[in-house]
Amino acid sequence: MAWHEKILRVDLTKGTCQAEPLNMEWAAQYIGSRGLASKYLAAEMDPKADPLSPGNVLIFATGPLTGTSAATGGRYTVVTKGALTNAIACSNSGGYWGGELRLAGWDMVLVTGKSKKPVYLNIEDDKAELLDAKGFVWGQSVWQTEALIKERHQDPRIRVASIGRAGETLARYACIVNDLDRAAGRSGVGAVMGSKNLKAIAVRGTSGVQVKDADAFHAAVTAARAKLDPSDDRAGLAASGTISMLDITQSFGSLPTRNNRDVQFEGTDKIGAAAMVAKRRSDGQPNLIANKACFSCTIGCGRVSKMDPSHFAVKGNKRYKEASGGLEYESIYALGPMVGVDDIDAATYANYICNEEGMDPISFGSTLAAAMELYDVGAIGDKETGGLKLEFGSAEALVKGVELAGLGEGFGADLGLGAKLLCEKYGKPDLAMVVKGQEFPGYDGRSMQGMALAYATSNRGACHLKADPYGDDFDGGPIEGKAEIVYSSQNAVAAVDSSGLCLFPMAVWDLGDVASQLEAACGGGWTAERLAETGERIWNLERRFNLDAGLSAKDDTLPKRILKEALKSGSGKGKVAELDKMLPAYYEMRGWDDEGVPTTQTLQRLSML
Repeated sequence: MAWHEKILRVDLTKGTCQAEPLNMEWAAQYIGSRGLASKYLAAEMDPKADPLSPGNVLIFATGPLTGTSAATGGRYTVVTKGALTNAIACSNSGGYWGGELRLAGWDMVLVTGKSKKPVYLNIEDDKAELLDAKGFVWGQSVWQTEALIKERHQDPRIRVASIGRAGETLARYACIVNDLDRAAGRSGVGAVMGSKNLKAIAVRGTSGVQVKDADAFHAAVTAARAKLDPSDDRAGLAASGTISMLDITQSFGSLPTRNNRDVQFEGTDKIGAAAMVAKRRSDGQPNLIANKACFSCTIGCGRVSKMDPSHFAVKGNKRYKEASGGLEYESIYALGPMVGVDDIDAATYANYICNEEGMDPISFGSTLAAAMELYDVGAIGDKETGGLKLEFGSAEALVKGVELAGLGEGFGADLGLGAKLLCEKYGKPDLAMVVKGQEFPGYDGRSMQGMALAYATSNRGACHLKADPYGDDFDGGPIEGKAEIVYSSQNAVAAVDSSGLCLFPMAVWDLGDVASQLEAACGGGWTAERLAETGERIWNLERRFNLDAGLSAKDDTLPKRILKEALKSGSGKGKVAELDKMLPAYYEMRGWDDEGVPTTQTLQRLSML
């Protein structure tokens, strides 16, 4: 129970949609969502395949708790080989799409091949068909695509996951957006979808989700919510969202600023949580007008914002004067301090465009920051940019840059390459703040040493969501303990991701809270210990995929700036990332050899041979 035990296989080359049984032996080993989809990916494709070729496989996967009443049970994961990284991609999203897929009776959608023409997939309970997208939604933005599909099918309750024009033009960090502003955002999963000529997946479900023991599940969910709902962590996220982290990283000195040249930004008071609720002089209204929640969520960390109607970015453009998805920490970091911009409306506008055209704001902002440094050091000029003055702090450059990148026009095509390929193109590879080709989130690894190790070892490239070293880093924990913290939290996160739950409740929950809900929903003997072991198995599965794809221990590294250039301010003043001290300990704890390869003993212990 909880699993529907059914997946939808879509062969775009043949134009077919077929139901098949879920491999329940694999489900017992990898749970669902991230873990189970990664198992299917490894079994279905050659890891060396070009991410943008028909040989890549694109998987939309839910967890067994997705679509249930479990708090935050609305998550799904897109798993594929990333267009940005050439490594395994596991990009997680909230909203309502994942819950709707489960309500339609499916655990997973597995997409292979490439369509000869643009299509979209329409799912209505157990009926699935590929429909023509050319002349309909191909060439449209995410927002337009969702509206047009709902209008054609005459059902406002349809949930749509789609790519924008960035995905169609194969921008390397294009994402898949559902519910207008929730996204499987990282690693270029939208570019993979675009390469397959698949514009959208529309879902309408009415069948529901059944759990194994309804009474036990209700009790487990109630107990978990009793811990979550009154907590200060939940209240803080509801009130301020994640943007409140800006004040923490600013004061600590871990806020990447101007392409990680600095770690503190002088304009945070103009773009932070307080600025979002401050009333504007122009119309007396704040940027933030409401919070919102995803499916079955009791937190409501999502932001709804409305721009200053007099701002230069939206003058004469009514559409962007309407309320839409607002800034979160990672988007404001990338669209603010990383590019040196302290204009909250310019950042809000850029975030709107990222949502509408389907781009990861972290990667876009970091790529623009790299372009600004290229411009600053003379590696590119007005000739390359088409006259765009790429100066740190320029709100105009931010606004114009995001417009061009969203459409893949002019210098926007270069910006769509991502920071790594952009900097390589112009002869300055060291200016790309990336790991495995993926741009940094909003934490500098010189003041946050655990995060440095988490970035370097993340299977999907630099990531803040695949480990949890935050508390220890902010408390100034010693280098000697970082490997264990990163190792154990990576395993725990992998298990939670695979369940179908959001990570935010884990601020007050432990794996036992997840296990009790999973056991009541599915049965099979789930415990905290088993979840931790399953997470470790998932991590090693992803690692083996990457090794087979051609990555190696050489890719478990950080940019030269983070390893060699000491911080000039903040709590980490004078420090560099001490990766050389942490990585060997991490490999040993993982049961990997000196080359970062899982040993036979480790694989045997995890029942992977």
